[in-house]
Amino acid sequence: MQSKPFTYLCHVQYLGFRYHGWQKQPGVKTIQEMLERSFKGWLGHGEFKLLGAGRTDAGVSCMQGAFELFSAYEEQLEGMVKGVNAFLPDDIRLLSAAPIGPDFNIIQDVKEKEYRYYFSFGAKPHPFSAPYVVVFPEALDIPLIQEAAKLFEGVNDFRNFCTKPKAEAVFKREIVASSVTAFKQAVPEWEIRTAIYCFSVRGKGFMRNQVRLMMGALYDLGRGKLTVDELEKALKGTKEVFPLSEKAPARGLVLEEVLF
Repeated sequence: MQSKPFTYLCHVQYLGFRYHGWQKQPGVKTIQEMLERSFKGWLGHGEFKLLGAGRTDAGVSCMQGAFELFSAYEEQLEGMVKGVNAFLPDDIRLLSAAPIGPDFNIIQDVKEKEYRYYFSFGAKPHPFSAPYVVVFPEALDIPLIQEAAKLFEGVNDFRNFCTKPKAEAVFKREIVASSVTAFKQAVPEWEIRTAIYCFSVRGKGFMRNQVRLMMGALYDLGRGKLTVDELEKALKGTKEVFPLSEKAPARGLVLEEVLF
């Protein structure tokens, strides 16, 4: 963006429950829109563009996402984080902002991303957990789910785990790590009292809805609707069974970290 030669790498955190995803869209509230409004309020001009390292779906949250700020002017960084946060709503927080060289590419230079999906099962929990934990109604075979999550690791064909792929889509992707863990926390009275489970997956890049479809497959496996053999065959990509399972609900998904 030659007309906006000053570039800054920013990190952001947000609860996505009440937003229609990252990308700015007409008629709906998005993370990008709220950030643009807030930067305009702090900078005092609109001669800038924001480009995210990726797009999160409606309802998806983020612990440490990244975007690049392209500005027509050299911006004053001192006080920027505090100033922009003063304009942002409480469920979006700017974490950092620093200058970055012109050769940096916010999309191509991503080394690794980690997504986490938080879920539980059984009785309906307290409503306060609704923005970030999905509770499945059926009893789930957690040991089987934990074993199957490891099947995603390595290089696999994910054609059965994406939606609306482009003609040039590369279906073979490497998953660096994949696991399901259980944890309990010291929490207030209103929090979930049973175990919360976390499906964590790391890789360089993911296709549209890939993680939610992976979680959907694990859910089907845990409730006996899918077998390990069927999952293994789907990952080989030799037979298209698209989609293997339905997408897991968006609100359980969190973009945990983006590394460059």
